[in-house]
Amino acid sequence: MTKDSVLHGTVHTTPADMKKALTSSKAGLKAWQSLTPLARNEWICWTIFVKNKATREAHIKRMIVELREGVRRPCCWLGCIHRKDKAISPSVAAILKKKRT
Repeated sequence: MTKDSVLHGTVHTTPADMKKALTSSKAGLKAWQSLTPLARNEWICWTIFVKNKATREAHIKRMIVELREGVRRPCCWLGCIHRKDKAISPSVAAILKKKRT
């Protein structure tokens, strides 16, 4: 499978560094392609939400490992805040408010 055939999320497209990691892992890519668009979106957002390059690389590596293990969504992730089809929950809004201050 090529990088162009890696599926995207509901809001986010799969970034190039994630595509590279996914296409280099047959089991990881198979698991990725089996996810719902919403689940893929959560992995993408969890990865691009971080600011530090090293953290992003660590998230991608962890994603591949966890996909191979059958994990369908990132653990302990507050959820994609970029979705327009649902309101942000009060608990997530409180976390984001703390993060900004």
